Amino acid sequence: MNEDPPAPTEMVYPLTSTEPDVSRETEPLPDDETPIAAAAATAARIRGGRTDTWPRPVSTRVLTVANQKGGVGKTTTTVNIAAALALHGLRVLVIDLDPQGNASTALAVPHHAGEPSVYEVLIEGEPLATALHEVEAVPGLACVPATIDLAGAEIELVSLVARESRLQRALSALLQESTETGQAFDFVFIDCPPSLGLLTINAFVAASEVLIPIQCEYYALEGLGQLIRNVELIQSHLNPDLAVSTILLTMYDGRTRLAAQVADEVRSHFDDLVLATAIPRSVRVSEAPSYSQTVLTYDPGSSGALSYLEAAREMAHRAATGGGGATT
Repeated sequence: MNEDPPAPTEMVYPLTSTEPDVSRETEPLPDDETPIAAAAATAARIRGGRTDTWPRPVSTRVLTVANQKGGVGKTTTTVNIAAALALHGLRVLVIDLDPQGNASTALAVPHHAGEPSVYEVLIEGEPLATALHEVEAVPGLACVPATIDLAGAEIELVSLVARESRLQRALSALLQESTETGQAFDFVFIDCPPSLGLLTINAFVAASEVLIPIQCEYYALEGLGQLIRNVELIQSHLNPDLAVSTILLTMYDGRTRLAAQVADEVRSHFDDLVLATAIPRSVRVSEAPSYSQTVLTYDPGSSGALSYLEAAREMAHRAATGGGGATT
């Protein structure tokens, strides 16, 4: 006699689960510990103006950003380090001493022909304050622009009295005036052209520190040695207080062995002068000036922006603690 097969067991699935929908094997990282979340949080703080205040230096630090080799990131470093410091509560001034006026462009400061600029300061003896502009996108940041008129300043300076120290006298007067009015600057950055003409010499005489951006390529090492020798000449003859205080590795490509070798060579020779942070190659950093912005306002969550923020943080805390070194 055939028996009917047993009826299939009915499976009932709950409409809602009582267990959390996560893997039992891996606990998720807290939101603020993932790299993407950290970058997003940083970007949100910058856009919303909710950044912590970094320590102020004991006195105004005046840094000339220089490298005789072009294309190493002098202007990019100048405007982004300055913006990062200003975004964290410091008062910062950028002096554009490059006739190309790229720093002025990145900070959206007017610099067409006829606009009051650093040219009138050097050649006609005008006060720096007459050419100073506040940067609208970054509170606490000011800029003295460069116009195309500056292209002929090298020749015009030759016949002037005290031609090497004209910027130094104008800057000293501005710093004294700003201190007396309660608007003292914490940092001054002077962006130089890629040469050792009278404009760069004026920058060296006006500053007490040199910030050197170094591209992580072989030719950068040759240019660095020549730059150090020129700084020694300036120190010997025109400004005994001048010293190389900071070296920043730029355009670092971690995929290449050459970049790592160049970085190791620079660190082995200059030790604690070299910031721990290296600036990676970044499309966002390159794009930002075309929108008249720094990368910190253009894309504050990008790798380039975060790297410049960290480099600026190192500089601010070194100044407060007396860390780092100086060499000639």
